[in-house]
Amino acid sequence: MTVADIADVHEIERASFPVPWPAYAFRQELEMNRLARYLLVKAGGETVAYGGIWLMVDEAHVTTFAVLPSWRRQGIGGFLLREMLRVAHDVGASVATLEVRLSNEAARGLYARFGFRPVGIRPRYYSDNGEDALIMTTDRLDSREMQDRLRVLASHYGSLPSAQDLERDQDPAEPAL
Repeated sequence: MTVADIADVHEIERASFPVPWPAYAFRQELEMNRLARYLLVKAGGETVAYGGIWLMVDEAHVTTFAVLPSWRRQGIGGFLLREMLRVAHDVGASVATLEVRLSNEAARGLYARFGFRPVGIRPRYYSDNGEDALIMTTDRLDSREMQDRLRVLASHYGSLPSAQDLERDQDPAEPAL
């Protein structure tokens, strides 16, 4: 992700979260935060997803992750999360962590497929409604189990179909792994 992508990313942010990050926060992340790594997914020239991690000591913390609503349930989130975990491993992270709304079953399911498991609760974490956040973490990214899981997921989410192949009007169920 570059500064030129911020307007598109902010559009996805506003469509995805009740309390979106302001656009300037993404600029600060890109220009000033040496711990941050941000990735995009584009389809047909359109930015359809983004995600960010902070590398804190040996932990990759997923700070933000979103897919444009009209592009959800097409494997884009899985593709992006796989790439984020690859980047995390490549920069030396031993585990990955994140927080997710307790009510966000779709996201929790995706994260579980990628080996994230619940480890705690952050009470009243979300400022819009006081909802608790579920803290999730992975096993060691370099463990045999995690590497095997990521290989299986790579075969499933290995590459994205072209924009012409993605059916934006359909909402097919994502295949379970």
